[in-house]
Amino acid sequence: MKSTLSILYFIRKYQVKKNGFASIMIRITIGGEKVQFYSRIEIEPLKWDQKAQKVMGRSAEAKEVNNNLDKIRMQLYTAYSRLLGNDDYVQPSKIRDIFLSNEEGSTLRYQFKRHNKHYEMLAPNTITHATYTRYELTLKRLIEFMEHQYRISDIQLHKITPEFIDLFFSFLQEKYKCSHNTATKFIQRFRTIVSYATDTGIIKTNPFNLYHISFEKTTRVYLNQQEINAIWNKKFATRRLDQVRDIFVFSCYTGVSYIDLCSLTRSNIELGFDNRLWIKINRHKTHQSAHIPLLKIPLQIIKKYERQYNDEAIFPINSNQKMNEYLKEIANICGISKKISFHVARHSFSTTVTLGNGISIETISKMLGHSNMKTTQIYAKVTDLKISQEMEKLLDKDFK
Repeated sequence: MKSTLSILYFIRKYQVKKNGFASIMIRITIGGEKVQFYSRIEIEPLKWDQKAQKVMGRSAEAKEVNNNLDKIRMQLYTAYSRLLGNDDYVQPSKIRDIFLSNEEGSTLRYQFKRHNKHYEMLAPNTITHATYTRYELTLKRLIEFMEHQYRISDIQLHKITPEFIDLFFSFLQEKYKCSHNTATKFIQRFRTIVSYATDTGIIKTNPFNLYHISFEKTTRVYLNQQEINAIWNKKFATRRLDQVRDIFVFSCYTGVSYIDLCSLTRSNIELGFDNRLWIKINRHKTHQSAHIPLLKIPLQIIKKYERQYNDEAIFPINSNQKMNEYLKEIANICGISKKISFHVARHSFSTTVTLGNGISIETISKMLGHSNMKTTQIYAKVTDLKISQEMEKLLDKDFK
């Protein structure tokens, strides 16, 4: 006896992921027998119309998701018709298995591109564009590795082994001279794709369960007060170095990261409750608020650029790559042997400017816009000067 196929899309509103998205589930019913599984599509729960079984609105994201749902429905009906031609009764689990074992959908390249396309739609509202580009670069490196190692440009997800992962790690270190930690970040992004495929039933076993990922401890570079002063007081012959110096020193005294400086505008400078000017932003990386009182030097820098630029943006910002190139030049001119990148300014703010002057780790964490205190503890190092100041209290103490 033939039974009718019923397909239902729904989301589990109370199973929202950390990114604020929920998976769209598929429930297939035939003759009272049901099976449900992941569609491999995620959305924000508030955008879902359960009655219509689709995403509300006419945005590009809504059209993309709804078109994909229509395609999935057609795939399921096609599988049902094919199975029905061989038997009077079709089990829902067989339709599910055909859908999940789709050859194209179970390859690394397909899943990576699908993930990256989803991230591209989210940027810059939910994730940063930099995060999207890092995933794009990871896919590019994986394709290069597969072509080099196996003479292929794609692989079935179930064929990925711990050996494949380890060889990719070695490839990154040998060809691109990646440090251990940089190569590990590539592996982490690779793992995200494979773990998602495991969670949604595309593959049964995650090869990363047998592969250990670890970061090496590194010494974070920061400038001491003498080095910050040397850069700030130096007279540069070119305008480009003068601008980069100003923006770098501004970050040394505010802790504002490069990506947040790029979008820093005059509207982010507000008069606080204490009648002083503050920077008030939401960080791109963590989406946490960061409120930083402006000290004398950053105020001087802001006023300098108010006179030069009649624009909402506070600073003329070069690319991060250019900034780092110019900072190396500045370090050489100032006689600083440390390897300086723009992020060193943020380290210097947390270590020299704040912690070295007695600011609590809790206050530093709030100003840096960290979502976790452990992150701040990585940045903030106890300097020799701080040790000397603290131990001075004991110099005249008579221990008895």
